[in-house]
Amino acid sequence: MAGLKCLKYMWYLANAREEIPEPDFSTKFMFNQEMLAAEYAKKMFPDGTDPGILKNIKQQIIRTVELLSERRPVFEAAVSIDDLFSRADILKPAPGDAWDIIEVKSATHFKEEYIHNVAFQRYTFLSAGIKINNCYLAIINNQYIKQGRINPEKLFNIHDITEEVDGEMAAIPERVEKMLAILQKPDPPDINIGRHCDNPYTCPLKGKCWELMPKNHVFNLYGNKGRALDLYEKGIHSIEEIPEGYDLSLKQEIQRECAITKKPSIDRGQIAAFLDKLIEPIYFFDFETYSTVLPIYDGTKPFHKIPFQYSIHVLEDLYGKPVHHDFLASGDGDPRRELLENLKNHLGDSGSIIVYYEFFEKGILNELAGDFPEYEDWVQSILPRIVDLFRPFRDFHYYDSVQRGSASVKNVLPAITDYSYKEMDIADGLSASVYFLYACGHYKIGESCPAPEEVEKIRRDLITYCRMDTGGMIHILRGLKEALNTE
Repeated sequence: MAGLKCLKYMWYLANAREEIPEPDFSTKFMFNQEMLAAEYAKKMFPDGTDPGILKNIKQQIIRTVELLSERRPVFEAAVSIDDLFSRADILKPAPGDAWDIIEVKSATHFKEEYIHNVAFQRYTFLSAGIKINNCYLAIINNQYIKQGRINPEKLFNIHDITEEVDGEMAAIPERVEKMLAILQKPDPPDINIGRHCDNPYTCPLKGKCWELMPKNHVFNLYGNKGRALDLYEKGIHSIEEIPEGYDLSLKQEIQRECAITKKPSIDRGQIAAFLDKLIEPIYFFDFETYSTVLPIYDGTKPFHKIPFQYSIHVLEDLYGKPVHHDFLASGDGDPRRELLENLKNHLGDSGSIIVYYEFFEKGILNELAGDFPEYEDWVQSILPRIVDLFRPFRDFHYYDSVQRGSASVKNVLPAITDYSYKEMDIADGLSASVYFLYACGHYKIGESCPAPEEVEKIRRDLITYCRMDTGGMIHILRGLKEALNTE
């Protein structure tokens, strides 16, 4: 499958794996979620059997052949023929002496890459003399609501993808031949960077392949990446090199102008209108949430966003001294009701509530109102008070080339202020959620749990990070105000 994404990445996996960076803490968590989904899928076949943890691939294959003779579902069935090796999540007995392949994914929707994966499995099993009848995809049912013990039959939606897999089979022999030829070469193939570096996932080799690109490269152009690819293929790698008159969107033209002049673009009229609608006191508000493939609490669904932390800074006037409130769940049980109780006390009865990307905060608040109806009226009363600080930057009313084409708070903060998230042990929302789950025992690394002193450090880091989000919004808002007075 790596070869379908990038032949260079495939070569490194096979021949120079040590040069591929180790996955970070958050990426390992994503792998863990995939593994948990696979383990629960096995529960749909209580008579199934697993080869177990074996020393090497050869032993896995031998054990798989032994288990196939029993005509029961086989988990992690491995097979090899010539230079090909494949493993199926689940092989289920089909009529006669055939088998069905079931591919398990922790996703909630179909992706084209899954078809390629299963097609290769089918090709390899057929080449090894194992008859394959139908192919299925088991993905997570995100409408399943947990009540008591998780029901694996309801946790998954199973789709017949046999027809789609059949449509891929003819292309596999030539594809395999090409990949094997590349793997046997002493050096990696010369592959240009492009969209595939981030699709369907960000490649672990991206840092290595992109290290010679200028910081403000053309792939930072906002919106349509087709223009970036066209420019790159023409030898234009940095935004400031884009020739005048090249077909750019209005926002991309702003990026080009800022890259050349080294000055920010400021729409003072729009910024003034944004600032004028703010009502004091001003509340700067940010949630942190986690989501897991297996719902933890009754009444929740797979990947249900559970808020476990918030930070609020309150200003009576823009340049006054802020008052800070926060909440961080203990990790013992469902945190949502306690969070709501505290939040209601901290958000006051009037004044603008500033968030960064209102779609997220409003979505969480509406979900909370649905899950806890006694708070419905209160939630609906505060929604009109919410003001999205993301909008002036999304709409390029303020843009600085330091942002690198992004309107995220992490990119905007150092562009408009002297602050940044550098040197923080927890510096993004995904890391915050994973560390929280780790600290409260919902995500384990091996068999050990974090020591009490490690838990305390994680909690301190979480508070510091979330506080930085809302404190950063204060500095951004002040930066917008000050931008009105710049030349």
